[in-house]
Amino acid sequence: MWQSVEVRFAKDHPTAEGHFPSNPIIPGALLLDEVVKAVVEAAGSSGETVIRAAKFFKPVRPGESLQVRWQPLADGAIKFECRLTEGDTVAAAGTLEIESALP
Repeated sequence: MWQSVEVRFAKDHPTAEGHFPSNPIIPGALLLDEVVKAVVEAAGSSGETVIRAAKFFKPVRPGESLQVRWQPLADGAIKFECRLTEGDTVAAAGTLEIESALP
């Protein structure tokens, strides 16, 4: 079962200014950071988060909204998607794991 949160990037988001001039996009690292924050908060976990795979399909522009969705897989990994709210297009997808803080 998918869980989700909506994330909106401000039109004047500071990372977009230099990434790229006259054609701003939200950096992929920032998209992944939003995914990790959402999943970790929902899980209530303090373990280390490891991105196992990530693929970017469409640029996300300042001012756009994303639906960050995730669901657990049978092997313990977590599948995620970042869908642009307008058009329901997948902008990024992948898998991550939250490793236990205990040895």
